Formats: sequence, structure tokens, C-alpha cells
Amino acid sequence: MAEITAAAVKELRERSGAGMMDCKKALTETGGEMEAAIDWLRTKGLATAAKKAGRTASEGLVGVAVSGTKGAAVEVNSETDFVAKNDQFQSFVRDVTQLALTNGNSIEALAAAPMAGGSVNDALTANIATIGENQSLRRVKTVSVTKGVVVPYVHNAAAPGLGKIGVLVALEGDADTGKMEALGKQLAMHIAAASPLSLHEEGLDEAMVSRERAIAEEKASTSGKPAEIIAKMVEGALAKFRKENALMSQLFVMDSKTRIADVIAAEAKNAGGSIALTDYVRFQLGEGIEKAESDFAAEVAAASGVPQGA
Repeated sequence: MAEITAAAVKELRERSGAGMMDCKKALTETGGEMEAAIDWLRTKGLATAAKKAGRTASEGLVGVAVSGTKGAAVEVNSETDFVAKNDQFQSFVRDVTQLALTNGNSIEALAAAPMAGGSVNDALTANIATIGENQSLRRVKTVSVTKGVVVPYVHNAAAPGLGKIGVLVALEGDADTGKMEALGKQLAMHIAAASPLSLHEEGLDEAMVSRERAIAEEKASTSGKPAEIIAKMVEGALAKFRKENALMSQLFVMDSKTRIADVIAAEAKNAGGSIALTDYVRFQLGEGIEKAESDFAAEVAAASGVPQGA
């Protein structure tokens, strides 16, 4: 059996929101497998939703920029938050985000784009040398509309267009531009807070849905209810998962009762024109990247009685 280290207990606690002893037990039951331990905790009702497992875990900045009817979002990582506050680093992220408006088809294309007499990748290498800390271009995405608006939003901006959560909202339509931009800002704030996983329910990742089904089945199997009731419980859990994680079916954070699809339809009616939400981007700094261990591992070891290690 794999050794259950304090570092592993700490990571599972941060990712699941469960107590330390429950995390230790989950890792023991699953042979130290992190993802299996998360699922084990969830089947016991001890962990929060799966998307909490993608919490911010790295430093750097997310940049967003809009030009006309096109927007771009870029994530650039650094080792420490100190570098993220560096003027040179911030200028680099801002310039790269602007370049992504015309070179943002892929991270490879963006890295090869001309910049400062060389390429973006050359400029990044120079930054690493002068700032003295590793940095990397992580991801880029662009959105555009034929007629309408693309609205940017940065939650708790560190500088104009830069922060730890960046959002773009693409609204296609012929309604009043000012009203569309106001709606786009509200939708962007909702997206920043609600973290949707797809635009529509049918766009949710099938592997993720299958995982949710397995968890729901495991939970329902312990209820002691007849098979037909268990099947309904599972389908109900999946319907709830889809509703809560697809943007168009989420409840608007501003009132917690109106579906996003209905918010858009109502605004289109009030504006006297068409409005359709066709795409969005939500980049949260460090999603899915493991963070370096901190001294908190020692605290976990003292409290849980497990050995400290990597």
C-alpha cells in the first residue's frame, strides 16, 4: 500500500474541502490515488462539487483584451505572486494579450508571434533571465462575433486588463450596443462567480458526466431503495449536475432564481432586438496546476499523525 503522506492529506483537504481525518481515510481506502480519493469522499457526502478540485494553484496573471468584435484571453504563469506584481512581467502579459487578438489560434502560434525584434518566446526567455524566475505561456483563447459585442471582465484586477480571473462574453445580435455591453458585464460577473463548465448542457464533457454518474450510483446504492427508485435518484442527480454546470441553465447570481437563458431573452425583449450568447471564456489562474508544498504540511502531520513527505 502506498504511504499516505502529510502532503497528500493536505492536497486532498484543499481540493475536497473535507476534514483531515476523512482525507486520510479516503487516501487509505483508495491506495493513495488522489482522484479516486476525491470520488470516495464525494460518495460519502464529505466533499464539495468536483469543480472545487480545480482551484487556483499557481501564480502569474490572466490578461484579457478586446478589439472591435474580437476578444482574447491569455494566461502566463510565474513561480511567485511577487513576480506577478512586477511591472516588466505585467507589461509582457499585457502585450502578449494584445498580440493574441491576431495570433491567438494556439499557444504555439502565439509563442512564435513577432515581438520586440524576436518572438514572444524569445521575449519570455529574456524575461526569465532578467527577472530570475521561471515563467511560461500556458493557454490562450479568442472569441468573436459577426455583429454584436465582446465584453471583457477581470475580477479583482491587479492592473487594467490583468488579474487572477479573466472573462470574455460574446454576444451576437442587433440590439442596442450599450444595452448589450451592460448585459455582457453582468453575465461576465456571473461567469466569474459561478464557474460554468460549458455553454449548454449538451456541451459538458462526457467523461465528467460519466464520473458524476458513477458517484451518483454509488451514493444511491446505499439508500436501500428499490432499483427503479435508485435509477430515478441517479438521473435526478445528473440533471442537477448538468443544470448547475452549464451556463445557459445556471441561475443568475444577481437574483438566484432566473436562468441565464431567461435573463438574456428578457434583455433582448427590453432592448427591442436580438441577443444571443454564442461563446465565453473563463480563465482562472492556475486551474489544475499543483502548487508547491507549504509549511502547512507539517501542521497536517502534527494533527493527523501521518508522516511528512513529498
